[in-house]
Amino acid sequence: MAAMKSVQTGVVGTVDVVDIDRPVPGPKDALLRIRACGICGTDVAFLHMGGMRRPDGQADVIPLGHEPAGEIVEVGSEVVGLRVGDRVVVNPQGAPSGVIGCGGGLGGMREYLLIEDAVVGKSVALIPDSMPWDIAALNEPMAVALHCANRSEARTTDKVVVFGAGPIGLGATIWLKLRGVRHVVVADVLPERLETALAVGADAVIDSSREDIEARLRELHGEGVNALGGVRPDTDIYIDAAGVSAVVNTALRAAKWGAKLVMVAMHKQPEPIDLGSMLRSEMTIVASQGYPTEIFEVIEHLAKHQDRFARLISHRVPFSDVKHAFDLTMTPGAAEKVVVTFED
Repeated sequence: MAAMKSVQTGVVGTVDVVDIDRPVPGPKDALLRIRACGICGTDVAFLHMGGMRRPDGQADVIPLGHEPAGEIVEVGSEVVGLRVGDRVVVNPQGAPSGVIGCGGGLGGMREYLLIEDAVVGKSVALIPDSMPWDIAALNEPMAVALHCANRSEARTTDKVVVFGAGPIGLGATIWLKLRGVRHVVVADVLPERLETALAVGADAVIDSSREDIEARLRELHGEGVNALGGVRPDTDIYIDAAGVSAVVNTALRAAKWGAKLVMVAMHKQPEPIDLGSMLRSEMTIVASQGYPTEIFEVIEHLAKHQDRFARLISHRVPFSDVKHAFDLTMTPGAAEKVVVTFED
């Protein structure tokens, strides 16, 4: 049986590149040759744990990669709507053996990926020939960002601030501006991230390491009031794409009456929040997790606005140097979005 290389968790903080058997698709399956796969903050979390943490504190080794795009090279006899040569993106949550790259038996950071029970529109979706592979690999994280924008229910008249200019925060910014939201501000502590935010369409940015966020929001969005008449920024929606308690508490303290907070970032541990401020604003807090319907809704927009989405990618690293790609993501400040590409 032919062999292939696959990336999995190693000892804490590292990955292992191992040789495994190349899958043989069954009648209902398809085989995908991976052409690009992004690295996500979730992958980094697995590396910090050394795998998938069990209740007893030990960690199981897991295959990595849940942002793959590639080319169909084999199709089972019962598969409908797919043929050899089709270019597709993958729904990591569509695999019957578990979420691809997030604890399931399969990972997308490998040379070939078995698409179990391959169904177009459920497990995979076709992409246009004009879409570069690195842009296609943004499909999954941009679906996360689109769900966040959808959960915000932002209207064209709303004023929004996004905390965190990583791929999800910037992706949410793009989606908000594409739907015509009036004013979107992005806050972060890294100047280069703020430059990218402006490049992808943010109306203004705030360097939260040196600027007073509430004062700047008043300047940018005008003044509103909370439930007790206290003057607050007239910001309608706050988005937490940073995952730190300071962001949540800043939003709670700054919120006007009836403002909304959408939490899309992962908070790694329980944190104290200022519930008193929440009461004074009657703020609504909404969680945004994954992409219940959005996984393939992003394709058309990725293709149409690919130059804008391309700005989210800071590094493109060949699979032959995949360990370096993961080292970049593990080093604070070294990279934003890393996409691993697979050579011919």
